[in-house]
Amino acid sequence: MKFRYNARTKQGELQTGFVDAANRDAALNILTGHELFILSLESAETIQWYQRFLDLFKRVKPGDLMIFTRQLATLLDAKISLADSLRNLYKQTRNPILKETIFELSSDIDSGLSLSQAMERHPHIFSEFYTSMIRSAEITGRLEEVSAFMADYLEKEVGLLSRVRNALIYPVLVIVLFTAVVGIMVGVVFPQLEPIFAESQAPVPAVTRILLGAGGFIAEWWLALLVILGIFIFLAVDYLNTKEGKIVSDEIRVRLPVIGDLYKKLYVARFAESTSVLIRGGIPIAQSLEISGHNIGSIIYRDALHEVAEAVRAGQLMSQALAEHENYFPPLVYQMVAVGESTGKLEALLSRISSFYTREVDDTVANLVELIQPAMMVGIGVLVAILFAAVLLPIYNLAQSF
Repeated sequence: MKFRYNARTKQGELQTGFVDAANRDAALNILTGHELFILSLESAETIQWYQRFLDLFKRVKPGDLMIFTRQLATLLDAKISLADSLRNLYKQTRNPILKETIFELSSDIDSGLSLSQAMERHPHIFSEFYTSMIRSAEITGRLEEVSAFMADYLEKEVGLLSRVRNALIYPVLVIVLFTAVVGIMVGVVFPQLEPIFAESQAPVPAVTRILLGAGGFIAEWWLALLVILGIFIFLAVDYLNTKEGKIVSDEIRVRLPVIGDLYKKLYVARFAESTSVLIRGGIPIAQSLEISGHNIGSIIYRDALHEVAEAVRAGQLMSQALAEHENYFPPLVYQMVAVGESTGKLEALLSRISSFYTREVDDTVANLVELIQPAMMVGIGVLVAILFAAVLLPIYNLAQSF
């Protein structure tokens, strides 16, 4: 198999290339044997579309990972050995994918690997941020403390995602139901009314003619429309899974009027939190920035933080490097980072930035929840009024003709 890697030499130079190996572990051994520090290692093999579909069923929900981390931290805090803790968690876990992963972690540790090395073999479950934190904890001997922090971190992430998801459930449900009703009216009801209007020769409003034409078209070509829609969705999903598609979707996401501001605050909160923790764990600033970039969940932020890390390695202050990307990092961020650099409390100031923007995200989500429902009801009310006017106006004109 061929793997694409990003690594740094002992001198700190960035090196990117490909390596051929039987599996990911063998590729890691080859690269570490050349004294390279691995930043990322991904398969360069072409992933078939059906493989992406199957991978959806192999993922572990963030909530399950959070519970696993919390239980692990509790067991380690009770001075239970890591091996025994994993065996206990294997018995308690209900998620089959996570259960199998815990078994493999336990087996790898029994064979001599560290916990971080064992977790690196499951990149779809344990992020680079997660494994980096565990690795730093193993070096400093604070595994139970860092595990507890990771549990808190994941709990905040899960809570935020849950609030956003719950805020969107009702609007999405109403829109889907309204779309179904409109489809039935336009595709089934209106074609049956058309002969009546035609025979009466009564004047038909423009909106009714539009809906009648749309209804006739849908009734005749509904199967072709479904096929075209299915092909379009498949091509769109396939494109969005490419690197170019992810960049385009990220750009659109952060440029939307209200949602874009919400995403920016969310990404900044994630960046500040993860960077603060990594620096506190003894990881160099530049490396912490690169790891945080992979943890944010946005390609454009990952690339921006990679440039910031390169600038820091070149001797520039982190605040100055962040100021060069003011489209993604508000002035408050690099101003507070500058204060942290001057006082020697960078990780504390980053933690404050994270807390501030987390509250901003919570407030924005709460306001959106309050605004979405009335705005949606007004919009749907207008559409319903148009729909009923398209039906009632011709009937009224028909009654007037007698």
